[in-house]
Amino acid sequence: MKGLYSALMCSFDEEGNVHEQGLREIVRHNIDASKVDGLYVNGSTGENFLISKEQKKQVFEIVKDEAGQEVKLIAQIGALNIDEAIELAQFATTLGYHAISAVTPFYYKFDFEEIKDYYSTILEQVDNNLIIYSIPALTGVNMDLEQFGELFEHEKVIGVKFTAPDFFLLERIRHAFPNKLIYSGFDEMLLSASVLNVDGAIGSTFNVNGTRARQIFELAQSGQIEEAREIQRVTNDFIAEVSDNGLYQTIKEVLKSKGVNAGSCRKPMKSLTDDGIAKARQIAEKYL
Repeated sequence: MKGLYSALMCSFDEEGNVHEQGLREIVRHNIDASKVDGLYVNGSTGENFLISKEQKKQVFEIVKDEAGQEVKLIAQIGALNIDEAIELAQFATTLGYHAISAVTPFYYKFDFEEIKDYYSTILEQVDNNLIIYSIPALTGVNMDLEQFGELFEHEKVIGVKFTAPDFFLLERIRHAFPNKLIYSGFDEMLLSASVLNVDGAIGSTFNVNGTRARQIFELAQSGQIEEAREIQRVTNDFIAEVSDNGLYQTIKEVLKSKGVNAGSCRKPMKSLTDDGIAKARQIAEKYL
C-alpha cells in the first residue's frame, strides 16, 4: 500500500450528475500519464461532500471497473451519518477496494471518545483495513500523539492520511509507529514529509503533476535533497498559480487541455470565467 496516490477528481456534467466516460478518462490519465501507484477515491478532491450516497457508490463502481487490478484503490467512506459510512465501506469492500479511509467526524465538536467510537463502530461491521483521514484545517479536529496511538491500537487501523503542517507531530508519529502507513496530504509539502520518511502521499495535483511528485519522493528517499528541492520549487510555483485561479476548476481545465473530459465542478463551486479558462490553459502550457 506504499506509494503515491492521486486524490481522484470526478467528472460531473452541468447538472451535477456523475459523467461516467469523463471519470473513466480521468482514471486512465492518472494510471497511464501520471503513473501513480493508486487512487484515493471519493475524497475532498472528488467533491465527495457535495454528492449523494448513490453517487458515491456510482463513483466507486466506475473507478473499480476502469482501474481493475492495475493500481491500489482506497475508498474514502467517511460521513457524518455513520450508517452511510458503514454502508459505503461495505459496498467498497465488496467491490474489492484494498482499504477504506474515513475523515474524522466534523462540524459538531465531537470529543475524542466519540471519534474513536466512530472508527471502531465502522470497523466492527466491515472486513477491511482503514486509514484515518486527518485534515484539521477543514474538520477542526486536532489529535495528539497519544490519541493517534489509541486509534492505531485497533488492528484494522493501518495508517493515516496526514494533511496538516505540524511536522513535529508527523515526526513523532513516524518515530512511535514505524509499522503504520503514513501518507503526506499536502502536495506543496511533499519534500518536507518525504525527508521524515513517510510511506507515500495522496495529492490533488497528482492528477496532472504526478511525474514531478514521484521525482520529489524518490529523490528525497535517495538523499538527493538539492535536486528534490528544485523540483518542489517548480511544483509549488505550479500549485500557487493553480490555487490562485481556483484549485479544482483549474485542475479540471488542465485535464481538458490534455484531452480528458474532466467535466464541471458541482455547485456551489463556481465555474471558471473565460479569463480563468485561458489562465488554466496557460498554466498547462507553462508547466506540463
